[in-house]
This record gives sequence, structure tokens and C-alpha cells, in this order.
Amino acid sequence: MVGASLAGLSAARALRERGYDGRLVVIGDEPHRPYDRPPLSKEFLAGAIGEGDLALERDDEELGAEWVLGVRATGLDRTERAVRLADGREIRADGVVVATGAAARTLPGTDGLAGVHVLRTVDDARALRDDLARGGRLVVIGGGFIGAEVASTAYALGLDVTVIEAAPTPLAAPLGEVMGGVVSALHADHGVRLLCGVGVKGLSGERRVDAVLLEDGRSVPADTVVVGVGARPCVDWLEGSGVALDNGVKCGADGRTSVAGVVAVGDCANWYDPRTGIHRRVEHWTGALERPAAAVATLLAHGATEPGVPRPPYFWSDQYGVKIQFVGHAAGADSVTVEEGSTDDRSFLAVYRRAGRPVAALGMNQPRLFTRWRKQFTATAS
Repeated sequence: MVGASLAGLSAARALRERGYDGRLVVIGDEPHRPYDRPPLSKEFLAGAIGEGDLALERDDEELGAEWVLGVRATGLDRTERAVRLADGREIRADGVVVATGAAARTLPGTDGLAGVHVLRTVDDARALRDDLARGGRLVVIGGGFIGAEVASTAYALGLDVTVIEAAPTPLAAPLGEVMGGVVSALHADHGVRLLCGVGVKGLSGERRVDAVLLEDGRSVPADTVVVGVGARPCVDWLEGSGVALDNGVKCGADGRTSVAGVVAVGDCANWYDPRTGIHRRVEHWTGALERPAAAVATLLAHGATEPGVPRPPYFWSDQYGVKIQFVGHAAGADSVTVEEGSTDDRSFLAVYRRAGRPVAALGMNQPRLFTRWRKQFTATAS
């Protein structure tokens, strides 16, 4: 297993559950055992929970795995089926699970400037938490879910918060223009400034950031900056290995790659979606939890399996005390209707349809009704 986060751990568990009793090696570039990432922008960032609360392994869990942590994979020899490590070691295997995840994108020219953060790892979150404790003015660059959750947490901590989004409407890509506008209105509801439709030219400051410079000439004062402009799949180490790469590791519907004995899971995996006929890279917690089972089945069967249909992607977000849940794909929907509640009250259930057929659902503070809709989508995909 190359990758020691949720996807790698889920694959290791699936191997043992399917009766694999051979040698199992888990490689991770971080020094930490697998931990949960969603709380990093919420409870952990707010100081409500500690690092011990993030652990994904159960107290009584024994996978019989060898943990090779704090070292990065640098290459894959397809002939020898060997993973090369940055410390010079090589680990040979009969099967390889690629679960190297994704890395947060950064702003060019910001290296070494204090007060500038990304949020992907527990170390990132710890450093950001220390800076937020200083108070003052926080500017979040990027109005996606991570940026919105950081803004929400910082608002609750008493900081002065501004969110900058280059697109005209935040969250339009995952939720569509209309519902993206509704969800992002939570910022204004709580007095958080939201600047849309303007890009960032750069940052100012000598040793520490003091402002964000916008492309329209404005300057936004900042004591701390969080860059939340997406993530890139960590697949550079596979260049030249023969594993097909296209926005991550290109996979079939069962996780198999172009190289026999190699499967991919998690944020780095660009799986084929038979419902739509296209490949999708799904950066959601549930995908990292559920899809490794199918990939492991493929690995153990040496590829001789019938690929199933992956469950529709599901994700959630907690912002300003509101629970946001989404299932399906908003892209391609030709209508979205509110089935229950009111968008003005920030408590509703909306259904996306294409040619009259439901393709996605969004809930804000409607967990019971949303759960029923999610079960319908899952049953349809089975």
C-alpha cells in the first residue's frame, strides 16, 4: 500500500477481510499513522479535539502490517513490481495499491512568507491553528468547501474573515450556480466578507504576510492567509512506470490500472464511471472508505472480476452550524428544485434532475430527508 491515509488503511482492511494473510507493507510519506482529515478544518482547527481523536485505527485493530512511515515513494518498477523509496530502499510486491492522495496547491512566490498556509495534513492544521490563536484578520483564498470551513471556524474563533473567490459564484462546479450561491450566502449571513469574480495577483509582506493583492488593484489587509485553491494528485512518482496517468491514475470501474497487479484508490485515482461513460477523480471521504474494497477484490482475483458500478459520490460539510450534504453529480443537470423547506431559512432539500431523472440531491439541515434520498441513489446504482 503506497499511502497511509484513509484509502490505504481501507485497502489494507479489505485485504485482511478477504482472507489475505501474506506480507502487508504500508508506506506513508508522513510520519503519522492513518488519521481523519475532515476534522482538520473544523473541530481540530478550533481546538475542540486533539491529535489522538483523529486516529482512524481502532484500539483493538491488528492488521499485521509493516508500517514504513516518513519516507516518500519515488518510483515504481513494473518489471520487478518494486516500489522505490526516497531513502534508497526498494520494496518488492506481488500487488501494489496506489493510494498517494493529493497535495494542496500553493500560490507561487509565497515560500518562506510567514502567516501563509495550506490545509491538507495534520501538520498544516497545527501550524494554522497556532496562527489563528493570534487573532486578527484572516483572508481565505478560494471559496470551496475547505476554504468555507476554515472561514466558518475562524469566524467562530472571533477573527475578522474575508473569503476571495475567482469565480463569479463559489461552489458552482460541485453544486451548480444557483445552489452554489445559496450555500455560499452563509458567509454573508454571519458577517464574513465574500469577494467574488476577482483573482489574486499576489501577497505583500517582507517576513510575514500583511495583505492580499487583487488583480483589480485592491488590497485586502491580512494577518493570516489560507490558500484553498484545490489539490493536485500525487502521481509524479509514477512517471515512466507504465501506469497510465490522466488527472491522476487512470483506472477502470474496479480500480485496475494499465499495469497488471497495480490498482489505485483515493484522491489520486481517476476511476471510470459506467453511468456517465467518463473518468472521475473523486476527492471525498466516502470514496476513500468504500472504493478500496472493489480494488482489492480486483487485485486478489488478478483482474478476473466483473467491475461493479461505484456508488454515487457523497460528501458533507459543516459551516456556521449548518450541515450541508450532497450526493450524485450536479454537472449535466437541467433543473434543480427545492422539494422541502426553504433556501431563505437555510434548511431545505433540493433535487437535481436531467430529463426528469434525479441525478443529485443537496440538503441543508435536512439530514433525515437527505438520508432517504441518498439511499435511493445508492439503490439505483446497485
